[in-house]
Amino acid sequence: MKTALIKAVGAYLPDHVLDNQQLSKMVDTNSEWIIERTGIHERRILKDKNLASSDMAVKAVQEIFDSGVCCAEDIDLLICATTTPDRVFPATANIISEKLGIKNAFSFDVSAACSGFLYALDCASNYIKTGQKKNVIVVGVDQMSSIIDYSDRATSIIFGDGAGAVLLQPATDKEAHLGIIDSCLYSDGIGEQYLHQKAGGSLHQTDKKTVDARQHFVYQNGAPVFKWAVSKMAEVVEEIMQRNKLSSKDIDWLVAHQANKRIIDATAKRAGLSDDKVMLNIDRYGNTTAATIPLCLYDYKDKLNKEDQLILCAFGGGFTWGSIYLRWAI
Repeated sequence: MKTALIKAVGAYLPDHVLDNQQLSKMVDTNSEWIIERTGIHERRILKDKNLASSDMAVKAVQEIFDSGVCCAEDIDLLICATTTPDRVFPATANIISEKLGIKNAFSFDVSAACSGFLYALDCASNYIKTGQKKNVIVVGVDQMSSIIDYSDRATSIIFGDGAGAVLLQPATDKEAHLGIIDSCLYSDGIGEQYLHQKAGGSLHQTDKKTVDARQHFVYQNGAPVFKWAVSKMAEVVEEIMQRNKLSSKDIDWLVAHQANKRIIDATAKRAGLSDDKVMLNIDRYGNTTAATIPLCLYDYKDKLNKEDQLILCAFGGGFTWGSIYLRWAI
């Protein structure tokens, strides 16, 4: 079987910056408290009400096409990881494909909250490994501002909007040692009670009562979510290192989901990795949910070298969590 290589990356971030000073005028908080608790200084917000998650994703994928490595006609599968789809249906992946002129592919969404990009990447990798597909786009995109209550201090300080995308292609014989090597993915439904959107689904359908009760926004009980995230992200990184006989000296980069700097620091410490091996952009973007990992890969692409060994890890609502071990191929 051929390993799946990441051969290109693209990204998009909205122009509007919502910094901590501005946020402190909207909710009872201050910049120092936000930075101490999360490491976030500012986040990007998609302000145009005529635009949605698919529009950000299109920008990220178009950057891959503009690089010349492939075009819309080459793509035979597109997977979109998102918690904020344009509509309940059709899939946002279908909408992205239509906007980009991708006509020779099938496409679908993956919903796994902040772990969505890892789930989608693993799924795409297996389509490559089995020889079913040759050019696969994986997008992580979220317009979290569309489901955030900016009067809720527990959630409004955390989230931002953005999109990141990667192109996967099969390895040649000379590249067989590169690409996605291993993955560990998990979920536990106990997390539903701590992190969810109360209304808008089939359980609590949209009506005046749910709207008036502000139940169409993210609800989070921060303490148990933080505890689980610290534990499970560290455990799954340790597991994938042990399975592949890796020491901290072998790892060039930890690409952790950008939910909270304290969680990222704890994960790196458990893996024995120094700060200079940890990708970090939470200070500028906040938590963009499914987009954080591809945005990190994009921001650090000029620092990455071919054959660098990376561990990607995430934790999200559900609960969902996981890690992927790969060797960089660009």
